[in-house]
Formats: sequence, C-alpha cells, structure tokens
Amino acid sequence: MPHGQAKAASAHAEGQQHPIKLYLVVWGWLFILSACSYLVDYVGLQGYLRWSLILLFMILKAGLIVAVFMHMAWERLAFAYAIILPPVLVLVFVAMMVFESDYTLLSRTLFFGAAP
Repeated sequence: MPHGQAKAASAHAEGQQHPIKLYLVVWGWLFILSACSYLVDYVGLQGYLRWSLILLFMILKAGLIVAVFMHMAWERLAFAYAIILPPVLVLVFVAMMVFESDYTLLSRTLFFGAAP
C-alpha cells in the first residue's frame, strides 16, 4: 500500500479532528443568535416582523448546528443537498399555500360578501 493511501486509511480510522477554536466560535455565534432572539421579545416587537426575526434566528442556529456539530459542512455536496433540499422545498410550498389562501379568502369575500 503506497504511503498516501496508508496515511488516508489511518486518518479515516482515527476520525477527523477539528480545532477547538471552531467549536468555540460556533458556540459564540449560537449565544449571540439566542440573545438576539430573546431581544426580539424583550423589545416588544409585534406582528410579522417579530415572527420573521424569530424564524430567521432559529434557521441560522439550526444551520450552524447542522453544518458544524453534525459535520454536514464536510460531507459531499450531493449528500448535503439530499438532507437540506426537502425542508427548503417544504417551506417554499408552505409559502405558496399562504399566498393562495390569501387569494382564496379575498375572492370569497368579494363574490360571496362578508359574513353576517
């Protein structure tokens, strides 16, 4: 077995090691994003802005956790797409349904009149 293959096999058997600084930086960002999410409630934002910010911070935290702690950042791109693409498509379809429901409500209100 050539030297390069032996080294790769040895590294694979031991497992890949990441620097502790990477994990500390990610924990720091998770803390900052959690604090921002808390501040949204503390400041008293309401309506779509509140929920948009909360969802944005939630998605960013989930992305960091999946990318670093679940090692998705080091996987092949096809595998990452297989994991990440379905939830993104579900969110796109949910957004489409929200717009469709607004249109349906508007058309029913216009053609059938307001409820008594």
